[in-house]
Amino acid sequence: MPKKIKKEELEKQLEEERKKSETYLNQYKYLKADFENYQKIIERDKKNIIETASKKIIEDLLPILDDIESAIEKTNDQKGKEGLIMIRDKIIKILESHGLKPIEAVGKKFDPFYHEVMMVEDGEENDIVIQEFQKGYMLNNKVIRHSKVKISKRGDDDGN
Repeated sequence: MPKKIKKEELEKQLEEERKKSETYLNQYKYLKADFENYQKIIERDKKNIIETASKKIIEDLLPILDDIESAIEKTNDQKGKEGLIMIRDKIIKILESHGLKPIEAVGKKFDPFYHEVMMVEDGEENDIVIQEFQKGYMLNNKVIRHSKVKISKRGDDDGN
């Protein structure tokens, strides 16, 4: 009889230890999953911080780029114009390496997600951008500045 009691007692202890180990294993799995999620959140937050900082700097540089474009148009001195174009191209190349892309406007169909209408002119086609007053830009596929444009409207639409 003493052997039987000992065997039952050992089996009971073994079952308790199995339950404990299963509990510990489940806790480990939850902690591991929590830690992996934490790492993903930290990585996403880090990326957002970098993008936000980049966006602010790029937005601050866009007026300077506009000024350079304006100077290129107004400069009569060919060497001066070439120098300004070189500076503009270098700035654009740097900004593009950080995700900046110009929005294509002239000749395209008006899209309120990319263009802001400043003027409307009678034309052959409806809602076509015919002039760009200020270049628009996207940063990492998000519009950071809409193109300011003039669009055409047919005179015979809507009873006009």
